[in-house]
Amino acid sequence: MIEKQLEIMRRPRLNIVNTLNDFSLEQLNKIPAGFNNNIIWNLGHMVAAQQGVCYKRAGLDTWVDDAFFQRYKPESKPEGPVDAAGFEEIKTLLTTSLDQLEHDYKNGIFSTYPTWTTRYGVTMASIDDALAFLPFHEGLHIGYIMAMRKLV
Repeated sequence: MIEKQLEIMRRPRLNIVNTLNDFSLEQLNKIPAGFNNNIIWNLGHMVAAQQGVCYKRAGLDTWVDDAFFQRYKPESKPEGPVDAAGFEEIKTLLTTSLDQLEHDYKNGIFSTYPTWTTRYGVTMASIDDALAFLPFHEGLHIGYIMAMRKLV
């Protein structure tokens, strides 16, 4: 089960990064008219949201450092341009965070998961619910990225 859920997140993450290979940092950092964030923020947010939905909601520390989480958590906005090293970190975390999630899931660290409801009206009562929800959330942000790439 977990393997398929993670594949449903991993493949689109890898595909969107490959789609962006020919974009400059300037383009990736540009906030297009009508948007309040940029392509890089959306990529970082996918990692931060996964950390929040899976780890923080389960009462656990995030696997990514807190500064990264704070920079890309829900309701945040780009604080300034991300440099090449920051972009490489995001690209790495897009895969390593899923590897770590699989490891932690298989080791049973998500034994406590209080029920909560997302802003989209979805009630989640377990880590399995969170894993079912995340591809929807990531699809939204990949959609934003696909729209932005035509504007930068």
